[in-house]
Amino acid sequence: MTAPPSLQPGTPRTPRTPGTPQTPGQPETPRPPRPPLRVLAPLRETGKLFALAAAVTRAIFRRPFQVREFIEQFWFIASVTILPAALVSIPFGAVIALQVGSLTEQLGAQSFTGGASVLAVIQQASPLIVALLISGAGGSAICADLGSRKIREELDAMEVMGVSPVQRLVVPRVLATMSVAVLLNGMVSVVGTLGGYFFNVIMQNGTPGAYLASFSALAQLPDLYISEIKALIFGFIAGIVAAHRGLGPRGGPKGVGDAVNQSVVITFLLLFFVNMIITAVYLQIVPPKGG
Repeated sequence: MTAPPSLQPGTPRTPRTPGTPQTPGQPETPRPPRPPLRVLAPLRETGKLFALAAAVTRAIFRRPFQVREFIEQFWFIASVTILPAALVSIPFGAVIALQVGSLTEQLGAQSFTGGASVLAVIQQASPLIVALLISGAGGSAICADLGSRKIREELDAMEVMGVSPVQRLVVPRVLATMSVAVLLNGMVSVVGTLGGYFFNVIMQNGTPGAYLASFSALAQLPDLYISEIKALIFGFIAGIVAAHRGLGPRGGPKGVGDAVNQSVVITFLLLFFVNMIITAVYLQIVPPKGG
């Protein structure tokens, strides 16, 4: 018995159109995969960001630790952020001192100007200034470096050799941003406080003794703690977002530039959102002094 013409060797098979019944003996044509929904793209990117944050957190406690890479990144981020942070903190402290001084003068509480302005500088202005500068200067450089390595397929070559790019490149950079943020936060707090003191005493004819004495009336040690905790968290967010966008550029060199811009914008949005949550929780847990 001879086989049907459609099953004889060498006879090309016609593809079956969707919806037509399958002929017995003919293999089923695989259907093309569904394209991913664009509506779910933000959820996928958010999941990848949290997955990278979890991977970095786990890799921090694994050996070997890249000490040299950490020192190089720490020095680079500190060198590009120290001077801008000091220059930006002076007008921030001055504006806060002038605004708070004007308000307290209207309320007849000029003696609390120093404490109120310093609390605003330490709790809110200082961590945000540090985080924004680290994200704009250090984070953009981290994103551009990792993105250029990605399009040159260096990261793929590292994975082929069994080297984890997260542990080798991302972890030292994230730890460097966190360390610089914590140390830089103290400097910005001091410079901002001195700037507010100068403008309040010189321009608003405030009393130096009252400005300094109001510290003990309103400020407390947990205010400094929450400032450093904010700086630590903000540095972690800036490093993670920069690394996440740098590990996934699209479209070659132009995609690297787009990824740098996206990392800075996303970091800014996350910083203000996280700062609102941390401040609300802190005010509920730690009552104001004298309250």
